[in-house]
This record gives sequence, C-alpha cells and structure tokens, in this order.
Amino acid sequence: MLSIEDLALLEAIRETGSLSRAAAHLGKAPSTVSYAARQLEERFDALLFDRRRYRLQLTPAGELLVNEAARLMQDVARLTQRVRQVANGWESRLWIVTDELLEFETLIPVIDEFDALQSGVPLRITQEVLKGVWEALREGRADLVIGATNEPPAIANLRWMQLGEMQWVFAVSPRHPLAKAKGPITRAMVAQHRAIVVADSSRVTEGSTYGVTGGQTVLAVPSMRAKILAQCNALGVGWLPRHRVGSLLENGTLVEKTMADPREPNILYAGWRGDHDGRALGWWLEQLKKPFLATRLVEGTDRFI
Repeated sequence: MLSIEDLALLEAIRETGSLSRAAAHLGKAPSTVSYAARQLEERFDALLFDRRRYRLQLTPAGELLVNEAARLMQDVARLTQRVRQVANGWESRLWIVTDELLEFETLIPVIDEFDALQSGVPLRITQEVLKGVWEALREGRADLVIGATNEPPAIANLRWMQLGEMQWVFAVSPRHPLAKAKGPITRAMVAQHRAIVVADSSRVTEGSTYGVTGGQTVLAVPSMRAKILAQCNALGVGWLPRHRVGSLLENGTLVEKTMADPREPNILYAGWRGDHDGRALGWWLEQLKKPFLATRLVEGTDRFI
C-alpha cells in the first residue's frame, strides 16, 4: 500500500522530470528523494523510473502505480467520509421513489434545501406507477415513497402519512368524437373508444388501471406526460390530473366532459419503513409534514412540458 508521501513523491517526479526538482518541490534533500525512489522500486520489485533520458520519466509500470494509487486514495477518502457520516446518524444514501403523477419540478426546492445541510448523503430519486410505488418500498428499492395513490398495503413496519387529494378531469381532444357528445358521458359511451393508460410498473403483482371498462381497447404509455400527449392528439380518452392539464383546458387543446360517473379524488400518501431511520429520512419527513409542500406536490406547477 502506498502512503500519501509515496504518492506525493511519484506525482512530483512526474511533474518535474527531475529528482532534484522533485526534492525542491517537496522541500526535501535530493538524497532523501533519490533514496525514497529506490525504496519504492525495491518494494514493488519493478522499474518505476526511466533514467535513460535527460528528463526523468515514469515507466509504464510507474504510471500505472501512480494512477491506481491516486484512485485508491480517493476511494479511501470517500470511505472515511461515509463512515463519519453514518456514525453521525446520516444514511450512506437515501433512495426516494415518487409516483409518476408527481412532477419533478415540485421537489427541486426541497432538494436545494437538503443540499444546504451538507450532510454528504447522496440522493437517488426514481419514479414508479400505481402498485409499483408501494412495491418499491416492500422490495427494498426505496427508503421513502412520495405520492402513492393506492391505499397503504400490508408491509412490515410500514409507516405512512396522507399528503392531500388529487383531483381528476375526463378530457378529450376537440377532434375526438366524444368532444361533441351531448349530456353526461356514460361508461357505455366511453367503452366504445380506446382508453389511454399509464402502464403500472409493478414487477411482482398484476398491474392495475383506472377508468377502463372490460373489453375496452387500451393504449398503455410509459408516463403521464405521454398520456396527456396521446389524448391531446385524439389517440384515446381517459382521466387526467386536473393540475397537470389546467392550461390545456383553458386554451382549448383539451375539452373537459361531464361524466355520469365522476371519479373520486385520489388520496396521495408518503410511506417509509419504521425500522429504517436516519437523519436524512427524518429531515424529508419533516418537510412533507409542512402544509405548503404537501399542497405543492398535490397541485403541481400547472405547467405541461
């Protein structure tokens, strides 16, 4: 194993090309540096320095040693920092999974505030859909889930809180046949047209869908943004989060239809495991308890991008 002094010696020789200049750079006597260089070669039983030229250079073996040693030293420094971090109650990483319904923009101010803590905890934020959100927590692919729409399932040591309600609107393109339909739209009328749904990301259970009648043709898309685009282009019909399409309803890109069977609002949940605690998770939970953040998550940015 190389010491910090050994690595500094190799770097100094590579940069200066001379034992004497390396010695001056390190503030040591040339004889000391020359002896240390020979000791390194004896320790590794390899020629590390090419002394045949006017300018002293590292051999390929020497280059490999200094490059790999520098990488290892960085790894050790990062490990030391992580050990201190965990010893002080911070997690080595926090994995957050949000429902795809939520817009990432709503989390940016919270991430910015978390960064200001300088905790050293790296964040990983991914998205799932419907049952896939709770499943991520159950399968260990999340430390915290935000915006789950299904009721909390049976998960060992599960803790959860309600964030608020999400309102839905049945909207179609002005070019879609249902746009001209008179009176409340019935399920039978909807069943005659293709439904656009966001594919459930559950990996171990049968996925679920909302607003789909048995036998109805379905187009499954990867995200809520894709669903909105599909419905704007008259590819099908379905329920959309009102906060995500407010501007599209105002400018006529989408048309809201009155339904014979209105859809009830969805309660959004946050969930975590009670046996997994840490300062980062605790901080995020405190933020989620603040009314203004819960409102921001539920109401979104009213902007479709």
